[in-house]
Amino acid sequence: MTTSAPGAPGAQSGLRKTMGFWDVLLFNIATVLGPRWIAAAGHNGPSSISLWVIAAVFFFVPGALVINELSSRFPEEGGLYAWARDAFGPFHGFIAGWTYWIYTVFYFPGLLLASASMSAYIVAGRGAALAQDRAFQLWVSLALLVAAVVLNIVGLNVGKWLQNAGGVGTYAPLLILTGVAAVVTLRHGSVTHFTLHDMLPTWDWNTVNFWSQIAFAFTGLELVAAMSEEVRDPRRTLPRAVFGAGALIALMYIAGTFAVLALAPAAAIDPQAGVFHAITIGSVALRLGFLGILAAVLVTAGNAGGVGSTVAGIARVPFAVGIDRYLPSAFGKIHPRWKTPYVSILVQAVLSGAILLISQINETTLGAYQFLIDAAIILYFIPFLYMFAAVIKLARRPDRKTNPQAVLIPGGIAGVWICGGLGFLVVLIGILVSLVPPGGSGSKLAFELKLVAGTAVSILLGLMLYWRGARTRFDGA
Repeated sequence: MTTSAPGAPGAQSGLRKTMGFWDVLLFNIATVLGPRWIAAAGHNGPSSISLWVIAAVFFFVPGALVINELSSRFPEEGGLYAWARDAFGPFHGFIAGWTYWIYTVFYFPGLLLASASMSAYIVAGRGAALAQDRAFQLWVSLALLVAAVVLNIVGLNVGKWLQNAGGVGTYAPLLILTGVAAVVTLRHGSVTHFTLHDMLPTWDWNTVNFWSQIAFAFTGLELVAAMSEEVRDPRRTLPRAVFGAGALIALMYIAGTFAVLALAPAAAIDPQAGVFHAITIGSVALRLGFLGILAAVLVTAGNAGGVGSTVAGIARVPFAVGIDRYLPSAFGKIHPRWKTPYVSILVQAVLSGAILLISQINETTLGAYQFLIDAAIILYFIPFLYMFAAVIKLARRPDRKTNPQAVLIPGGIAGVWICGGLGFLVVLIGILVSLVPPGGSGSKLAFELKLVAGTAVSILLGLMLYWRGARTRFDGA
C-alpha cells in the first residue's frame, strides 16, 4: 500500500482533506447516536437505564480511549483495517477490514428500515400505520440509500454537509423529546414509575439479546478514523471530536430513555419508531402537535446523515484494501473528478439493496429488522476484537513513548490492558448473545438458520477474495 509510515504526516492516497473539527464532531454524532436505540431501550423497559451506564463505563469509555490512541499514533486511511494489519499481519488485517465492510450490507437495510419508520410520522394522523407498512418502508429506504450514495460519490466537500445535517438532525429531535417529557412530567406526572429496583437489569432472553444492541449503539467513533487522510490535522482533530461527541452521545442515550418511558409505557413503545410515538403523545398533551412533525422531519435528515456518514467511512476500508491488492484493484480507484472511492461505494450500495429485499422474505417487519441488526452486530464486532487486541499488541512499540502527538491511554501498559481487555470481553459477549433469537421474530429456527448462514457466507466470500488477491500479489511479485 502506498501510504505514509505510521506517524508521518501527509496523505499519499490522492484524497482531499476536507473535514475540520466540527465536521468530525457532527459526523460522529450522526454515525453513533440513533433514536432507534433509544426506542429499543424504552421498549426493553426501565432496566435499560442501568444497561446504558454499564455499557458507557465498560465499553464506550475504554473504546474511545483505544480509538484516540490508535488514530493519533497511526492516522492512516483504512482505520481498523490498518491497525489490525500493522499488529497481526495482512491476513488478519484483511479479515478485520472485510468484516468491517461487509457488515454494512446488513446494517444499512436495518438503518434504512428504521429511518423509513421514523419518517412516517411526518404524515400526521397516519404516521403510526405507515411506520408498519412494508411497501412504504421499502421505497423510502431505497430512496434514502440512493441519496446518500450520490452525495458521497460527488465528494466529501458536498457529502459532509449531509453528515453535518445528520448530526444536527439527530440531536435536535432528541432535545425536543427530553424537553417535552420534562414539561409533561411536571404537569401530569410520569407514565412509568422509576425505582432503583426497576432500573436494575432483569436477565431474561430478550434482555440478553438486547445487550448486544446496547453495546452496538455505542459504536461508530472509530469510523471517521478510516478517513484520517481526509481530515485536517487528524492527530489533533480526531481525539477532540471523539471526546466531545462521546459525552454528548452518552448523555442523550440516558436522558432520552428516561424521556420516552416518562411519556409511554414500555409495552407500547415501537423499538424502531418509539421516539416519535412518544413525542407525538407529549406534543398532543401540550397542544403543540406540530412538534411531532418537526421532530420527524429533523430525524429524517438525521438518519440520511447517518447513512451518508457510514457510506463515506466504511467505503474507505475496501478502498485501502484494494490499494493493498487483496481485493480487486477496482476497489482502490478514486473518481477522476470528485476524488472519492466510487467503486466501493457503488458495490456497497448494490449489495445493501439486495439484502434489504431478501430480508423481507417470510418475516414480520420487526423480525426482518431484528435479523438485519443481529447479523450486522456479529460481523461488525469481529474487527472490534482485532482493534482491542491490536492496541495491546502495538503498545510495546517504541513510537508510543517517543511520538509527541500521540493521545495515549492513561495508566501506561496497565491502562492499555484494562481498556483493551474490557472492550474485547464486552464485544465477545455481544457476539454470543446476538445469536439468541428475540421475541417478535417469525420461526425461531428459520431466524437462526438465516443468521448463521448469512454471517458464514459473508466471511467465506471474503476468504475466497483474500486468497485470490494473495495469489495475484505473489504472481506479480
